[in-house]
Amino acid sequence: MFHRTLGRDDPRWALCDPDYTLEDRLFAQSLAFFARHYRVVSLADVVAAQRGERSLPSRALLITFDDGWADNVDHALPALRRAGLPAVMFVAADAVGAGQPFFQERLISAWRRGALSIPTLAREVAQAAGSEVLTADAALAAQSAPRSGVPAALRTLIAALEQLPKPARGALLAGHPAAMDDGVRHMIDVEELAQLRAGAVEIGLHGKSHVAMTRAEDLDAELGGAMAALRAQVGEPGDDSVVCRTMSFPHGAFDAAIAERARAAGYALMFTSVPVLNAVGEGPSWLLGRTGYETDTVADAQGRFRPEQLAWYLFRRPVQRLQAEAFRR
Repeated sequence: MFHRTLGRDDPRWALCDPDYTLEDRLFAQSLAFFARHYRVVSLADVVAAQRGERSLPSRALLITFDDGWADNVDHALPALRRAGLPAVMFVAADAVGAGQPFFQERLISAWRRGALSIPTLAREVAQAAGSEVLTADAALAAQSAPRSGVPAALRTLIAALEQLPKPARGALLAGHPAAMDDGVRHMIDVEELAQLRAGAVEIGLHGKSHVAMTRAEDLDAELGGAMAALRAQVGEPGDDSVVCRTMSFPHGAFDAAIAERARAAGYALMFTSVPVLNAVGEGPSWLLGRTGYETDTVADAQGRFRPEQLAWYLFRRPVQRLQAEAFRR
């Protein structure tokens, strides 16, 4: 499970969330590792195996991307083409053509640019939430943290904003128009979706608005509405292929009822963020785990690719067949 892939010379590098961004050279080295130790399969292969139409090879691996970042076209797609490997991008339907990213990433960009301070955000979030989310001392200490990563205090504030009602959150963020727009296009557009598909990157859904489905005000819109919207965007409203028939849960948030609702809405496969290797002896489940992928997964403190580190990370994962019933509340 990847998110963003960027080169250090790309202007978006200085604006991104570093915890969810992999440098392009490390991505290329990871692909070489996959090609050597795994048999990389396509989304269509997994769908066919789940339907019982064929078996997956041993050591099957599916490369996935979440959200719908334009840099996946600029950096990940060329690397995938050079390696001759397929992948799938799970796209939040409302992100297509949006330009600016989700509010969480906008806040991180604003902090990295010095356009919004943690103490200011803490005061406003506390006022909107009606409670003290972060003390002034903690906020000031976090503000002085080095900018090599994102302070835990900012993550705490973003989590608090996620819990606010949408109108209250929108009003708070609207008070910082300059901070919330860095002037750079981050999200994919319709033409780039076509480029991905032409480059053996299949398209699935990641909800409609990118809200966690456990907090969705309109779950039908996040499921069936997202499917209809993305099908219209790719120009195949009646398509019955794997395009738009699979999804990953935004923020990894779901329960058994949501998974079953998604299946009833027409999704053939649902991808979670449960960090397991999926058992496929009897064919893969329709509910699948994924292993998250970050810089410290593959690189040492000096930024050097460490294949043994990646091997240890992947090979030691438990093998499990996910069942929706295990996630029932």
